[in-house]
Amino acid sequence: MTMIRTVIADDQDLVRSGFTLILQTQTDIEVVGEARDGREAVALCARMQPDVVLMDVRMPLMDGIEATRQVTKRAGVRVLMLTTFNLDEHVCDAFQAGASGFLLKDVRRDDLIYAVRAVASGDTLIAAAITRRLIEEFLGRPHPAGRSEALDKLTARELEIFTLIGQGKSNAEIAHQLVIPEATIKTHVSRIFSKLGLRDRVQAVVLAYETGTVRPGH
Repeated sequence: MTMIRTVIADDQDLVRSGFTLILQTQTDIEVVGEARDGREAVALCARMQPDVVLMDVRMPLMDGIEATRQVTKRAGVRVLMLTTFNLDEHVCDAFQAGASGFLLKDVRRDDLIYAVRAVASGDTLIAAAITRRLIEEFLGRPHPAGRSEALDKLTARELEIFTLIGQGKSNAEIAHQLVIPEATIKTHVSRIFSKLGLRDRVQAVVLAYETGTVRPGH
């Protein structure tokens, strides 16, 4: 069994200990350290090399955004942002810094465990309603002329799939809509990410909104 090495970074002792108790009950998840601020989180990640970091947005010394930007420079490290607020104004910055998901601190036990496993496997939480709402709220409505030249690298089929990813659709949903085997969709998605220099679906959705490929409400 492959263990998911996890770090929890939050300035509230109860949050850290509570999440640790929940995750340590799972045979495939190991909490390898806790950090009380962003600076400590960066140092801990360099030392422990975790697979997943639960990162609070608002922490002293260094906030979670800058800490995320630094820890995601390391290959294989994925970050789930934590916040008390369901419309945190820093969420767009978090995604652009490299976060792979966004959770409220009152997340249910099973949802927390699922989120850690999903992110560790390379998936994201982009299908979650809160993530969609946050992206729409803080990316605003880009001008249609703001299309990135990078998108010109995509074939017509890849652009079609990229648009559906931007709408929050999973590989299975895209395969069903386009009547294409899911394995083929996975191949297309891998090529799209490579061409656009994207880490995961969160970054793909952010780019889709930024370039006007997808607009809030559509």
